[in-house]
Order: sequence, then structure tokens, then C-alpha cells
Amino acid sequence: MNGWLAVAGLGPGADDLVTPEVQAVLAEATDIVGYIPYVARVAPRPGLKLHPSDNRVELDRARAALDMAAAGRRVVVVSSGDPGVFAMASALFEALEGAPAPDCDIRILPGITAMLAAAAALGAPLGHDFCAINLSDNLKPWALIEQRLRLAAKADFAMALYNPRSKSRPEGFARALDILREECGPDRLISFARAVSTPEQALNTVTLAEARPDMADMRSVVIVGNSATRRLGQWVYTPRSAAP
Repeated sequence: MNGWLAVAGLGPGADDLVTPEVQAVLAEATDIVGYIPYVARVAPRPGLKLHPSDNRVELDRARAALDMAAAGRRVVVVSSGDPGVFAMASALFEALEGAPAPDCDIRILPGITAMLAAAAALGAPLGHDFCAINLSDNLKPWALIEQRLRLAAKADFAMALYNPRSKSRPEGFARALDILREECGPDRLISFARAVSTPEQALNTVTLAEARPDMADMRSVVIVGNSATRRLGQWVYTPRSAAP
């Protein structure tokens, strides 16, 4: 029996935001591999083995999934959101680089990433040019994060900030807010979207002057507007055009 491996995005949280393509491979899988809370989103059933693991063993997880698929298993590596956005697709290719060609079919299945779900809930804050920055310094130094924040702000990008504030590094987001206030000024809009698409969803838009580090946690995605981002009633949006 030929095995296969799919790296699949489960979307931001709501079951109805998991794509039909991903639902189909989950139904065919013999093994689900991933970070503990993401594997927990997959319902157990007869014939399905769940392989949850910690969030700092991505390469080991990818290699184990490849080994299972090469042995004939039908393996789905699950990520939240989209697997290609700060998630397991890159880890899989890192594991493959320099290794023998895998003896299995590999597919990357897209999902709805948190920044897009958050932007839709807020209105259209990413309606013009934007960038996404991961504020975790687990895989890159803080100096690089600071440089990218400053350059994105100077270029007047709207920004989606992932992994803003964890218990192990609460000071990082406070420093990020200080940088944004320096570069963007106090009146720039910043939106906090927590647990988007779930019953616990919470949205909060304030100015940078009003923003506090404790407004975000690891279930949040933070969207910083550009200089033209504005409120329209309950909505936040960024115009499609920019002044010359």
C-alpha cells in the first residue's frame, strides 16, 4: 500500500471554516500528527491514531510523519490556520532538505489563516498592502523582529502580528508597542482579535496610545493599520488606494 502525507490547515477555530479538501483527507487518514491542541481538534474514530506533541519539536514531528507515510500510512500533519503561514509546511521541507527523496506522495492543503479571519471580523483592515510578522523570538533574534517592525512601519504597511505575547516572554509585545508608537505615532489604529471564529471571539480596536500589552495573548492576532486605516461605525477598514 502506498502511503501519503498531507500537511493541512484547520483554519482559525470554527469547524465550518475547515475546507472540504481538508475534511476529506482527515476522513481518509490513518494517523494525525501535530501540536497537542491542534490534534485535539480532530475527532477520534476507529482506525485513526492521534500523535500529539509539544510545540518545540516541529522537525522531529515532520520526520516521524515522513517515516509513517513511507511505511504505507495515510498521515495528516495538522496546523491551525494555514500550514504555510508560520506553521508545519516549512518544517516539513526543512526536514526533507538534504535527506533522501521521500517514498510517499506529499500534499500541502491550505486553510484560512488567523489574520484573514480576524480581518474579516473587523471589516477590511488589510485592504491595501500589508505584511505578517511573527513576534516570537524562538526561531529568530529579537533584533531582527525589531528591524522588521520598524521597516514595515516606515513603509506604511498594515501589519498582522502573530504570537504577540506569551507567558515566557511578556516583555516582547510591550517593546513592540513602544516601537510602533515611535514609528507610527499615538493615533494609529491597532486591533486585537482573540479566539477568532470561536464562541470566545473578542475584538477590540484602540489607538496605539491606548494599547496595552495585556490586551493580547497567544490566542490573539494583532492588526496594526496603516496611516489611512479608519473606523466606519463598528468596522475598521483600510482604503484600497494610496495618495501619490
